Amino acid sequence: MEKTAKKPAKVNAALLSRVAEVKLTYRSKVKPSERPQVTSSADSYRILKETWDTGKLEFVEQFKVLLLNRANRVLGIYQLSTGGVAGTVADPKLVFVAALKACASAIVLCHNHPSGNTKPSTADLALTKKMKHAGEVLDIAVLDHLILTSESYYSLADEGLL
Repeated sequence: MEKTAKKPAKVNAALLSRVAEVKLTYRSKVKPSERPQVTSSADSYRILKETWDTGKLEFVEQFKVLLLNRANRVLGIYQLSTGGVAGTVADPKLVFVAALKACASAIVLCHNHPSGNTKPSTADLALTKKMKHAGEVLDIAVLDHLILTSESYYSLADEGLL
């Protein structure tokens, strides 16, 4: 018995006008040679601290992502979220959509602790593990996760927790 190929159904043109268009763009006005380069957690800390809103550093928790090219030069800083005094949301899908959009080869995760305590919480460690795994799947290296305060920082990579 011979099967006949099923003809594709006609698509209603009116329905197509209701489909969202997705555009992926990345624009930088900075020459690659002029971008800061990250070679250590201290470099990441310096770059992130300079761009942090000092009025929020000790007030509310924020999560940012440093997007890096293959030479670990900064493509951009993505402010992912602003939360409350005790936490903020870091959705891995949003972290990696930004990394993919910028065509980043690596990222550095960072959030602040308004309390001034740099010690990572259990949730911080679990999130880092989840992000590292997602990065491995996408071939985007998660180089570090910094916890920033107004006076210092904690690097999960430096402490062997990444």
